[in-house]
Amino acid sequence: MNDHYCRVCGLYLMDKPWGDDGETPTFEICPCCGVEFGNEDYTLTSIRRYRIQWLEQGTPWFDITKKPKDWKLVEQLQNISEFL
Repeated sequence: MNDHYCRVCGLYLMDKPWGDDGETPTFEICPCCGVEFGNEDYTLTSIRRYRIQWLEQGTPWFDITKKPKDWKLVEQLQNISEFL
């Protein structure tokens, strides 16, 4: 999986949420799902739990100003590794 994607929602991010080494979280917030990298996406269980909650809430954007006009949830979710 490309390490530029949010582990929870699959949003492409300019900066790697888990750093260049893939192991050092930035603790930034995903503008789409609102996950804090290194906190709520630290384990496979927490990733899945956060994703389920986000989906059940209707996929609200944390920072609506960064939502692309042509945003497509299904396409974005395809960026998530099958193992997450």
